[in-house]
Amino acid sequence: MDFGGAEKASLFRRLHHGDRPLVLPNAWDFASAAALAEAGFPAVGTTSLGVAAAAGKADAAGGTRTETVALARALARLPVPVTVDVEGGFSDRPGDVAALAAGLASSGIAGINLEDGRADGTLAPAGDQVAVIAAVKQAAPRMFLNARTDTFWLGAPDLDETLRRARAYAEAGADGIFVPGIAADAAIRAVLEAVDLPLNVLHLPGRTGYPRLARLGVHRVSTGSLLFRTALRATVAAALDVTGEGDAPSVPSYADVQRLVSDR
Repeated sequence: MDFGGAEKASLFRRLHHGDRPLVLPNAWDFASAAALAEAGFPAVGTTSLGVAAAAGKADAAGGTRTETVALARALARLPVPVTVDVEGGFSDRPGDVAALAAGLASSGIAGINLEDGRADGTLAPAGDQVAVIAAVKQAAPRMFLNARTDTFWLGAPDLDETLRRARAYAEAGADGIFVPGIAADAAIRAVLEAVDLPLNVLHLPGRTGYPRLARLGVHRVSTGSLLFRTALRATVAAALDVTGEGDAPSVPSYADVQRLVSDR
């Protein structure tokens, strides 16, 4: 059944409160998203690395606003809710990020993923990120704002700072908290206890198994760039198979893809 934008936003919110965590696969173009929806996933997200690399650009550098918005408008045609990774919002000005979110919401997008990590490897000041989150929620109140903090993703994991930011983002109106890189039971429980919001954990092969996350009470599990990177491996392996020469490559890492784009 196809739904309108408001219905998709409402459904997407409910999907975070099911009996088991929502598995959110992350697509990088219309075909990958449509295939995931057809496979039965109840919602689809985008991967900023995949969108950027497909355009020949680096991830998390703030240079893919045009590509991200164009893809979002196309994905709004899908019969399932879609959430879009907008990196840091492509601007430091709360009004600009709020306008972006409002435009995506009016196009039928159910949610956005908004991160506090910056291209130079630092975190945005918590107060600045709070202002951005508050502006987005005022401009697009129905949209599910997944507030990502990179306190575990950039440098040494910092649980105290994670909890401080999670509380601040929740008070500013965030609808969910995303802590990519978090994996230990104790750390996950601490975040769940700190805020009464759905917690999103990134799937890390061998480290964040779905059954364990479900037992801990995690609400959403994202695949991040894994599907895109796996697709790159499959592409090269299929081409090598035609020649009968060369060994099948391993799945490239995030850094491998960034280097691949930067080298060209």
